[in-house]
Amino acid sequence: MKKWVLSSLFILLIAALAACGGSKNETADKDKKAAEGLLSDGKLTVGVTAGEHEEIMEQVKELAAKKDLDIEIKTFSDYLIVNDALSQGDLDLNVFQHEPYLNKQKKDRNYDIVPVGNTIITPMGVYSNTVKDVKDLKKGGKIGLPNDPTNGGRALLIFEKAGLIKLKEGAGETPSVKDIKENKNDYEFVELEAAQIPRQLDDLEGAAINSNYAIEAGLVPTEDSIFIEEKDSPWVNVVAARAEDKDDEAIKKFLDIYQSDEIKKFIEDKYKGSVIPGW
Repeated sequence: MKKWVLSSLFILLIAALAACGGSKNETADKDKKAAEGLLSDGKLTVGVTAGEHEEIMEQVKELAAKKDLDIEIKTFSDYLIVNDALSQGDLDLNVFQHEPYLNKQKKDRNYDIVPVGNTIITPMGVYSNTVKDVKDLKKGGKIGLPNDPTNGGRALLIFEKAGLIKLKEGAGETPSVKDIKENKNDYEFVELEAAQIPRQLDDLEGAAINSNYAIEAGLVPTEDSIFIEEKDSPWVNVVAARAEDKDDEAIKKFLDIYQSDEIKKFIEDKYKGSVIPGW
């Protein structure tokens, strides 16, 4: 009986020592991974919005797989939650926004998120189902624009460029409708969720629509818009990451793939100038 008890204790002691050794090894592995980079396991979860960002990311994913980088794509229909998902750790990167929009979100929500590389430019255009020239928009008509401050401000700058309004001096990159100084044709500016504007175009005299939503609605920005941003637009989209991860090797590899000649050719062939490589 004593021998049996001693044997049992010996077995338990060996098991305990093995468990301690395993715990130390696991801790060492975690420390090693942390030293090498938080995302250095060869997999990235990337958030995009539907439309061209998702379509391009599918191509990036396919090319990345050949280079031993696994990409999981998560598609969002709402601009406002993608940075939150990145900040909370549900994503490793996101690809959907230009830097002024990111800066505004960081200011409003205190996100520790940074741009790590450029992706594409999606020129915003003015569209109408009633006229073919921006100069023919009916006086007093309803003009739609996105209701988020950055894209709404961008739309107002386009309206000014098109000669529809004049803005106050010093309105900056993100003016609001309150910054309209001159509106000779008495347009009524209607702020709407960006994704919904194409569906409400029949109820509007005209509207500013982001290219990704225009394309999703079957519109061709370079053909169907009655006014469009110039190709040298400063509103280039970016890859965003948490600041703590910005130098990670997996992210650098991702950027090399995204900004490759293969992806550039895909963009140029598919979108015919409606979406432009921004690097």
